[in-house]
Amino acid sequence: MYIEKINSPEDIKKLGIHQLNVLAAEIREGLMNRLSKRGGHFGPNFGFVEATIALHYVFDSPKDKFVFDVSHQCYTHKILTGRKEAFWNDEHFGDISGYTNPEESEHDQFNVGHTSTSVSLACGLAKARDVKGEDGNVIAVIGDGSLSGGEALEGIDYAAELGSNFIIVVNDNDMSIAENHGGLYRNLKTLRESGGKCECNLFRAFGLDYIYVPGGNDVGELIEAFQSVKDCTRPTVVHINTVKGKGYEPAETHKEEWHWHMPFDPATGESPSGGNCEDYGSLTCDFLMKKMKEDRSVVTIAAAVPTNIGFTEAKRKEAGAQFIDVGIAEEHGVAMASGIARNGGKPVFATHSSFFQRTYDQISQDLCINRNPATLLVNTASVYGMHDITHLGIFDIPMMSNIPELVYLAPTNCEEYFAMLDWSIEQNKYPVAIRIPCNGVIHTDKPVDTDYSDINTYKVTQQGSGTAIIALGDFYQIGEALAALITEKTGTAPTLVNPRYITGIDEALLEDLKKEHSIVVTLEDGILDGGFGEKITRFYGHSDMKVYNYGLRKEFIDRYAVDDVLRANRLTPEQIFSDISE
Repeated sequence: MYIEKINSPEDIKKLGIHQLNVLAAEIREGLMNRLSKRGGHFGPNFGFVEATIALHYVFDSPKDKFVFDVSHQCYTHKILTGRKEAFWNDEHFGDISGYTNPEESEHDQFNVGHTSTSVSLACGLAKARDVKGEDGNVIAVIGDGSLSGGEALEGIDYAAELGSNFIIVVNDNDMSIAENHGGLYRNLKTLRESGGKCECNLFRAFGLDYIYVPGGNDVGELIEAFQSVKDCTRPTVVHINTVKGKGYEPAETHKEEWHWHMPFDPATGESPSGGNCEDYGSLTCDFLMKKMKEDRSVVTIAAAVPTNIGFTEAKRKEAGAQFIDVGIAEEHGVAMASGIARNGGKPVFATHSSFFQRTYDQISQDLCINRNPATLLVNTASVYGMHDITHLGIFDIPMMSNIPELVYLAPTNCEEYFAMLDWSIEQNKYPVAIRIPCNGVIHTDKPVDTDYSDINTYKVTQQGSGTAIIALGDFYQIGEALAALITEKTGTAPTLVNPRYITGIDEALLEDLKKEHSIVVTLEDGILDGGFGEKITRFYGHSDMKVYNYGLRKEFIDRYAVDDVLRANRLTPEQIFSDISE
């Protein structure tokens, strides 16, 4: 096997074209070993094998610098830069992350996991090179799906200003996570069909030089193209046409399903059955489909991740014009939702918590200043959400709860979530955000409120004395367990409160707690700094009430085990009881 002798990019420069093709097949074997057992971004990595080999064959990393957009196509790059054991040796799977990471290798420039950033980051590398009077190539790799993001277009717009060596490799597989959306993809299609020769050319319009490579999975074609632009003196786009999931028939056929995939049997492509467990994605989709069928003014919006709320290809077709995928354009999604609400529609925009971070200005300026009644569904906003450092969902509470006019709700169970969602869609007074629960689909047989118009009114779910536990959202169940433990250990039942509203405090309730309580414990599934608990502490600042805030430290954590993080932040009922007992 050639891969056995590949320990750095220099080693592949000794191989001929036929040998490089064999190497590509061997690399896919390593990718298959890891991805079938651990899961991960399958389609992007299988589709970019030959292009990565050609890049390292022609250029000289790390002097020549690569920046991979999203970096979910970087596995072959990792294999060729000394990290192959993490693909062939199961015991070393944990040695690497799913994204580029400078802590792993000098060949990685940035820790990147969000999309549409590579061109801007690489522009910075090129500018620093130029002002220091250095040389070397700077190469930004970006997929066609990522081009729909505003930052990508901002970077491309600036790139021509560099006037020096700068190479943008556009990996065009005619696919985002789902299908592409937006007018620029018509031009990409025309460029592919004309072999890059059509008069209308998006990239030339931005002032960039341009070449087209139809064989984006042909090592020989790619090497020739990259050699022609190496050491170029003008910003240049190399537009390559690849096949997403190349080399594995299920992934080539079902591109959306195989963009990211759970562990699976390579022989069949099937993942182990998880049973018929409920999930909030499909439940939310079913709820919204029913609302849209009943009311044509209800519109569901997603930003390139439609299945985050269960909208598969079939469901999207069924929803028709009432479902919108804006592409990698969360800012546009929020602003469009505000516009739909202003004109009498009932928009629901859903995406992941870490993706909402891009939309602070739109939520504040376009939505909340205008007080338009749109609904934002914030997914994976939890320590129970995604575990990669670039996708942490735990920073939303300080960010969103402090925007005036926004009502941010934290349901504690399935029935409460859908009651909040139904109220939000039908009311016409407030912009509303709702945290989709992340700690499993938990049901209750107790009645839940259906009207949340009495803003910032907390709900006492257990009346007690001595200690009051105010447990927000996904941490309500920790609050229940803590209440039971206090009752068992002391013989006195505490008061348990479901605050529901993240964006404000119930001053009347908090004042009333002073009568029979000396301790208040707050629990929140997010970072403490600037968060929910600190609002409670501030209220009691001039009183004798002792307040304990429990949540997460302000830090970036990566590939963590939830139980470890909970213990490290003293978030187990036993740890909390020990603290308040002392």
